[in-house]
Amino acid sequence: MEIAELQARASGIPYLDKTDLRFHNTVKHPQPITQAVMFCLMDVSGSMTEHMKDLAKRFYILLYVFLKRQYKDVQVVFIRHTHEAMEVDEDTFFHSPETGGTVVSTAYIEMNRVVKERFPIDQWNIYAAQASDGDNTASDNDKSHNLLIHMLPYIQYMTYIECTRSQENFPPGFVRRESDLWQMMKGIVAEHPNKVAMRAIGHKDQLIEVFRSLFRKKVAD
Repeated sequence: MEIAELQARASGIPYLDKTDLRFHNTVKHPQPITQAVMFCLMDVSGSMTEHMKDLAKRFYILLYVFLKRQYKDVQVVFIRHTHEAMEVDEDTFFHSPETGGTVVSTAYIEMNRVVKERFPIDQWNIYAAQASDGDNTASDNDKSHNLLIHMLPYIQYMTYIECTRSQENFPPGFVRRESDLWQMMKGIVAEHPNKVAMRAIGHKDQLIEVFRSLFRKKVAD
């Protein structure tokens, strides 16, 4: 499925209607902000395969369609990282080759910098979507955790997608070990279930259902 076809399909599915795609966050008195920025954070280190990057790209397209239908003004900021992070344009984000290790905290530092410079939190609804294969330098795990916790108060909603190999590529009886980043995010989701959500995805056919599960309207008790 090409990206244009994916976008057209997304715009026509019922659960993307405004009345069906609302989620509650921890802000008790939301301000009437009509503009939003979506930060797309992607690991492009050597361990991220083209298959994993394709899954991430397709997810970002769906998320962009959703936000366009919720807000009059939506901007997208692309940040990619290895052991270093940089804001880039869309073409570079998806297509430029990159190698290197993985230091996740650099992506959070770069996002925080951009927010402070261009997106005042009293004027913008700030969203984040992170895609990774779950790898991180062990010495960076605590720093990444602390940075993200510090940023959560100004983030409306954040999704973490862990891209894996296709299920058919796993040997029989294989049990996937929880990655360092998955374990970190799982703890954050447990503490902030209305702010952060996470899913693993290994095949493009899972994408629609994964997206739906992340943004399905939560019924009030």
